[in-house]
Amino acid sequence: MRSRTPDRLCAEAVDVALAVTEEAAGPQSVGEHLGVVAEGDRVVTHYFACKEPAYRGWRWATTLTRASRAKVVTIDETVLLPGDDAILAPEWVPWSERLRPGDMGPGDLLPTEADDLRLEPGWTGEDDERFPGFPDGSADAPDGSAGPESAADSSDADFVVPTPATITAVAAEIGMGRPRVLSRYGLHAAADRWEEQFGAKTPMAQAAPANCVSCGFLVAIKGSLSQAFGICANEFSPADGRLVSLSYGCGGHSEAAVMPKTPTPPPMVLDDMEETEQVSLHPGRVSPADDDAAGADGPGGS
Repeated sequence: MRSRTPDRLCAEAVDVALAVTEEAAGPQSVGEHLGVVAEGDRVVTHYFACKEPAYRGWRWATTLTRASRAKVVTIDETVLLPGDDAILAPEWVPWSERLRPGDMGPGDLLPTEADDLRLEPGWTGEDDERFPGFPDGSADAPDGSAGPESAADSSDADFVVPTPATITAVAAEIGMGRPRVLSRYGLHAAADRWEEQFGAKTPMAQAAPANCVSCGFLVAIKGSLSQAFGICANEFSPADGRLVSLSYGCGGHSEAAVMPKTPTPPPMVLDDMEETEQVSLHPGRVSPADDDAAGADGPGGS
């Protein structure tokens, strides 16, 4: 248990700690004495300021100790430690946790763990050199009768035994022949990720006139994902070339309505079916037409 009270002899040996620190770090790197801390019984650490410009906020720590009932102080070690205001590098994070989507560049290799939950063992056919028609994989039955080929040639055979080459070709066509394949967990994780990026809850889909399931630019895919996803082939869409949810949508839908033009206001309609009475707005004012008529009837008029 660490003692709260520093040992008196060790705490008073500031000159000894300073000399040891200057010998280890150099006199130009050691500053004033900052204090002493008890590390245990008869074990204390003296702190000195660090004058190195590159280590602002750090401090030199020299630990002293002495044996029980001894009067001579001995030196344990001298190290450079960060203080409260020291500039430290960020906490180290393993690459597997530091890697983010989009970090991989040309030439980069990303190893996959052997127990990756996103993958599971696949079928490669390397161990099936002969058709495994019998428990031991041999061409003959355990009782010594003819194997599958003879059985296929018999008249009472109602089936044809496929050859290993046929099995391999069919396996490659349906996506087998790989050491590992996508597990159910990996499939669901990918679907959730794609749904979050290009799904029905995105702002683009919320403002779209229709969903991708009815868009002519949607390219269908195979497999179980075809029930929920497709590939966008609209070069003007933000999801061009991406796997999108069938419930996703954007303004580039093939059947989107044409934006209506600005309506033109109708012309003014005047009612001329009934007789109207002209009303002068200013009865006391003589209009220009009245002045012309008065000039024609007056002196000099014809």
